[in-house]
Amino acid sequence: MKNLLKAMLFSFFLLIPITANASTLDEVKSLIKAEYVGNINGSLQNASSIQEVMDMLDAYSTFFTAAEFEKYISSIEMTSVGIGVVVEKHDKGVLIKEVIEGGSAHKAGIKSGQIIVSINGQSTVPMSIQEATSLIMGEQNTSVRLGILHNGQTKMMTLIRQPFSIPNVTTKLLYGNIGFIHLSSFSEDAAKLVKKAFNELKSQGATSFILDVQDNGGGYVTAAEQLIGMFPKSPYAYKLQTATGTTKYNSSFQPTKFPTDTRVLVNRFSASASEMLAAALVDQKSAVVYGEKTYGKGTMQGFFELSDGSYLKLTVGKFSGPNGSAINEVGVKPHITTTTPIMTAHFDSLVGKFKLYRALPAVTVKESKTVTLSYSQLLASKLPASSIELVALGGEAVPIKVVQKNKQLVITTTELLAEQTQYMLIIHPAALKDSKAKGQYVHITVN
Repeated sequence: MKNLLKAMLFSFFLLIPITANASTLDEVKSLIKAEYVGNINGSLQNASSIQEVMDMLDAYSTFFTAAEFEKYISSIEMTSVGIGVVVEKHDKGVLIKEVIEGGSAHKAGIKSGQIIVSINGQSTVPMSIQEATSLIMGEQNTSVRLGILHNGQTKMMTLIRQPFSIPNVTTKLLYGNIGFIHLSSFSEDAAKLVKKAFNELKSQGATSFILDVQDNGGGYVTAAEQLIGMFPKSPYAYKLQTATGTTKYNSSFQPTKFPTDTRVLVNRFSASASEMLAAALVDQKSAVVYGEKTYGKGTMQGFFELSDGSYLKLTVGKFSGPNGSAINEVGVKPHITTTTPIMTAHFDSLVGKFKLYRALPAVTVKESKTVTLSYSQLLASKLPASSIELVALGGEAVPIKVVQKNKQLVITTTELLAEQTQYMLIIHPAALKDSKAKGQYVHITVN
């Protein structure tokens, strides 16, 4: 069988039930002849097994047993059975990035930042993240024994695997009343969740938005159509080339609309539905897209239920942007190419909010608690509260103390300005001795 993990990460499909009386192998061959879009590398007629047939097709076409299909759908819906953690590879084993509230790990007091050094007695150091994840997950109510490294000591813990759901949408309100929404998967209810997040952020004061689909590998076509419909000037979702021809598809009209200055973030792991969204926004000039060129999976898969309860996932079309912009094997190029999309998009959003402010030359500083800037204008003898602010881009304002010495501003923070981060120093008019002077801002990068 083709790499199931790859299929899970980069799926984009329609569910198409069928009924048939032929053998499963004959059903598979018949469907491929009628629906498959792509090259067949071999003799379909002479193939004697389903595995042999699947090896002739592209990487996204896969055969699933009923049980495998159920697990696959759970991955799209962000549900699973395990201990409720999000992990990544670490040189000491497996780093716990996030602990899901209500999961077994959360109930046991496990914290993000801790490291899983062993699973059921096996060291995690040589394991890939896929191997470690497969050992952590399993059947409901079964146990898994972990070695947890924290503060230099390893504690052995036995946890019971239980169903848990990874939040598909996370949000935060950035400085400047900018609502940030991260979407992890195009689940069936993705648009509904984004709308809810949008309205909640608006109620908190958000007036502009950043939508993040970095590392989002796809999901349901209907979810993409609905999400595209949330952007003004986006009446179309994509063009689809199938075995019968090419059709241009509309987006799904949504009464809830993002503002016209919304920014969207993508990266090299944004695939399929994420690329459909990005291409639709670029083609129709509906939003500004930031980040890296996307993965380049412009194919659509259909799921066909076979008579024995198994499923065939088959590439049934190639999609492009509404104006025909290519996606498959080339990816979507963002408007603004950057390796720090959240920081760049936040900075640009703030520039838009402070249109009358003057940009001072950008500076690069070393990791420190103190930043010294050349500055010739005089400050007010008594600085009003928040008249000078240092904003951590992608976050909020950080506490600072400001002193003017001759023609320099010395900004001191309570916490270290971290390496590879960016800040925006905003000097509001109230901070200046000249009451008629405009506000100013400085882009600061810490290297």
